[in-house]
Amino acid sequence: MEVTADGCSVEVYLLLPPAGEPEIVHAAVPPGASILELGCGTGRVTHPLLDLGHDVVAVDDSPAMLAHVRAETVCVRIEELDLGRKFDAVLLGSHLINTAREADRRAMLAAARRHLAPGGRLVVEWHPPEWFDSAASGQGGQLGEVAVELADVVRDGDLLSATVRYSARGRRWTQEFTCRRLILDDVLTSNDLIFDGWLSADRSWFAARARRGG
Repeated sequence: MEVTADGCSVEVYLLLPPAGEPEIVHAAVPPGASILELGCGTGRVTHPLLDLGHDVVAVDDSPAMLAHVRAETVCVRIEELDLGRKFDAVLLGSHLINTAREADRRAMLAAARRHLAPGGRLVVEWHPPEWFDSAASGQGGQLGEVAVELADVVRDGDLLSATVRYSARGRRWTQEFTCRRLILDDVLTSNDLIFDGWLSADRSWFAARARRGG
């Protein structure tokens, strides 16, 4: 089974169930809201959102991932997305906002902002600053039938690098990543966004709006 450019195994993502993300998004937007999902993967969150009554356009740069998505799909890098359409909500999940490179983050948030309808809401999953203090090798849990473990955690200033180990059905997969600790107010202000509330008790989800109404 194919591995994407950023090291994601399509096979393991097909096994991972949603973990409350669709319900968080659904509660954050109006009933039946149109949603642009950035970085949809194999549709783990997309499909439940469709079931909850939303019209979802799913974006990913992996054709192998998108082949499993039962929605309107667009194969492109998030940073390059320009559909000429507006949505009630834009979803940026999977901690993508914590990307290590500032230029990548700016480009992703610019793409999100230009697709927000006036008054539209950006729904974001991130690693809050306290996660960077507590993350440690050996942490993990179970997502459906998939065991997940964090390994090889290394800190370098505001950067944290680690490997995620997955195992299920007698198979194992790994995915390396590097993410950056962020100051939320600075990120939002520098990208012409304003904070619009926490969406989860652990503050791993928040909402924002375009400063000038989208």
